Amino acid sequence: MFFIHDKIVLGMAGVRVVSAIIEFTAAMLMLKFGRVETAFKINSILALVGPTVLIIVTSLGLVGLAGKISPAGMAVVVLGVALIFIGINKL
Repeated sequence: MFFIHDKIVLGMAGVRVVSAIIEFTAAMLMLKFGRVETAFKINSILALVGPTVLIIVTSLGLVGLAGKISPAGMAVVVLGVALIFIGINKL
């Protein structure tokens, strides 16, 4: 099916697959219970999953890039990630 050369890419994809399974399971639970209150509670729990997955996948990506880009390039990437989190927290 797929031949992965880099273990970092495999890890990043694996975390995203686990995240997708969690999201799909949550959607199925919402449909099963069929109540707005319960669906809202399930959705609230998912609010913890998204940022956690983002942090893990971004960290893996930064580890994978560590030896491949210049220190200035790494600083720009880290700054970009920091700006994403600042923007999210300002909402």
